[in-house]
Amino acid sequence: MKSKFEQGLRILKSSYNPANIVKSHPLSSLAQELIIRGLSKRTIKLYLSYNMQFLQYLGKSAKEVTSQDIKDYLLYLKFKNYSNTSLNLVISALKFYYTQVLKRKLFFNISRPKREKYLPNILSKSEIISLINLTGNLKHKLILSLMYGSGLRVSEVVKLKLRHFDLINREVLVKAGKGNKDRYTILSNYSINLFKKYIEILPNNQIYLFTGLKLNSHLSQRSAQKIFVQALNKAHIVKKVSCHSLRHSFATHLLESGVEMRLIQKLLGHTNIKTTQTYVRVAKSYLNSIKSPLD
Repeated sequence: MKSKFEQGLRILKSSYNPANIVKSHPLSSLAQELIIRGLSKRTIKLYLSYNMQFLQYLGKSAKEVTSQDIKDYLLYLKFKNYSNTSLNLVISALKFYYTQVLKRKLFFNISRPKREKYLPNILSKSEIISLINLTGNLKHKLILSLMYGSGLRVSEVVKLKLRHFDLINREVLVKAGKGNKDRYTILSNYSINLFKKYIEILPNNQIYLFTGLKLNSHLSQRSAQKIFVQALNKAHIVKKVSCHSLRHSFATHLLESGVEMRLIQKLLGHTNIKTTQTYVRVAKSYLNSIKSPLD
C-alpha cells in the first residue's frame, strides 16, 4: 500500500495531465469519474489525495473499508486538530469514491460536523491603498488592484487573458472561475489606467496578461501570493490576511457603500446567496447608525 500511495502522490505533484492520472494513478476509477464529471483540477487532486491518505492510514484495500473505519479515521483527524471545514472536505472526498464510484453504502450513519462560522479577514480601504501605492512594480500594482478592485480570486487573476478586458464598458470576463463558471465583473478606473500603461510594454503575441517563466504560460498562484506578502511588508501591515482577503474586502466595502446583495453575488460568482450574506456579519457601516442604550 505504501508504494501505491507514494506513486499516487508523485503523479499528483507532477504537471496536471488527465490522461496520465487516469492511466497511472492507483485510484484510476476515481480519477476517471472525477474528470468525466468536469470537476476542477484542484478538486480532483484533493479528492485523490484524501482517498490515498485514508487508505494509507488503514493499510487495507478500498473493498475492505467499513463504516467504522471511516469514523475512526475522522476521529483521528479531529485529534490532529483538523477543523470541521477540513473534515467536511475529507468526508466529501471519501463519500464520492465509496458511494458514487464503488456503489458502497458506508455513510448512512456518518454525520457531517457543523461548519465553523469565522468572520472573513478584511483590510480597510486605507490599508489597501497603502499596500498598492507602496508597490513600485507596475505589474504587481495591477495584480493587487484587480484582486481588490474586481473581487478576483488569486487563481482567477493569474489566468486573465488580454482579450478578456473590455475597457469601454469597464468590465472583465472571468473564464472558468470556481466551479468552472464564467462571469463578468467590474473594472476600476484605477486598474484601467494601470492596464493601459502595462500593455504598452508587453510583446504583441502575449496571450496571458501576467505570464510565467514562459511567454505562453500564466503566472503561478504562488508568485502572486508572494507579491501580496511583499506588499504587506512594505505597508507594515501585520494582520493575518491572504490574497483572498482582498476579495473579502471588495465584497464588504461594496456592501457598506449600499450595493445590493444580489449584485455583489453576481460579481463574486457565488451560486448561493447565503455565501454572499457572510459579509453582512463583517460589514460595520450599520454600527454607525445604531445608538447604544447606554447613550
